[in-house]
Amino acid sequence: MKSFMILGSLVGFLIGAGFSLAGECPLPTALGRACVAALVAGVLAKWWSHIWFDGLQNAIENRQLAARKAQTEAKPIVKV
Repeated sequence: MKSFMILGSLVGFLIGAGFSLAGECPLPTALGRACVAALVAGVLAKWWSHIWFDGLQNAIENRQLAARKAQTEAKPIVKV
């Protein structure tokens, strides 16, 4: 999850700096806006990755449960 937050922060910083410099802001203002954009993008990336990993884990558990259920239903019960 840390890597998603770092990636989000990097992308946010580049987008914030790019838009600020494209809008012809002074360099200190552009740097400040880029830092704020990095913070927001990092927090959003962490939140999104948490939701994504939870959904992925849930899907894996459901698939394993379905496989176990199919396996138990396929075996005939033999009583001696």
